[in-house]
Amino acid sequence: MSPTDDPDDGLRARISRQGEDTFGRIAQELLESPLVSGAISRAFEAREKASQAQEVAMGALNLPSAGDLERLTRRVRSVSQRLEGVEDTLDRVEQRIASAGGAGALEARLGAIEQQLAALATQLSEVAGQMAPPSAVAPKASRTPSRARQAAAAKRAAAAAKKP
Repeated sequence: MSPTDDPDDGLRARISRQGEDTFGRIAQELLESPLVSGAISRAFEAREKASQAQEVAMGALNLPSAGDLERLTRRVRSVSQRLEGVEDTLDRVEQRIASAGGAGALEARLGAIEQQLAALATQLSEVAGQMAPPSAVAPKASRTPSRARQAAAAKRAAAAAKKP
């Protein structure tokens, strides 16, 4: 005779099945009962009213509710994530500046650009002076010093453009 052929195991399984079936029918009948379902819905309504009263009381005492704390926690997480993004971006910018030779190299480059802009401005004013109508040109005596100044400025600009 094997252990599965034991008559006590069969009886135990049959009683267990009957018990489960009975509990299932009882639960089903309770849920279908208008009296029980009404009591359950009133209990949930009472719980909701108690929760609202608790929030009002805590608000009157100027204490945060669990919902307030949860909203605050979500906001702090959001700000933290945004801050991490900003930090990452700043790290990338710092790496780019370092790879470009640092802030000193940028200063030198900006200085060279300013010098080139000054040279271009001088050349532009020379061209504008040459294109001016003859009536707008000053008498010959006053033109000579300005042309000398323009030529000197052009030489300075050319020398500055050759440096970098």
